[in-house]
Amino acid sequence: MARFILLTSLKNCIMFIVHVFVHVREGRIEDFVEACLENARNSMEEPGVARFDILQQQDNPEKFVLVEVYRTPEDPAKHKETGHYKKWRDTVADMMAEPRSSIKFWNVYPDEEGWG
Repeated sequence: MARFILLTSLKNCIMFIVHVFVHVREGRIEDFVEACLENARNSMEEPGVARFDILQQQDNPEKFVLVEVYRTPEDPAKHKETGHYKKWRDTVADMMAEPRSSIKFWNVYPDEEGWG
């Protein structure tokens, strides 16, 4: 029963959320943050981006989570075609201590109007 309720409620939730996990090389934190801030600010100008957060782990400042909230499941692919994303990708490639990973989510709450 709970599974049916959850799946039914998700039909009305169209936001597509990606958490990107990044481990930055020692000594590259400031460069990484600078590149991420430029990418995030430009990303917020995209019509398909509702939110773009940069989070730094408190007890291990070399670890970050990028929280990307897109309006549709198609918007991440559009984002990856932008010049600012490609610049970010190329700029930070050698700053990573290991390959970045991601987990994808659907919003449960708030609904799409709650993201602004």
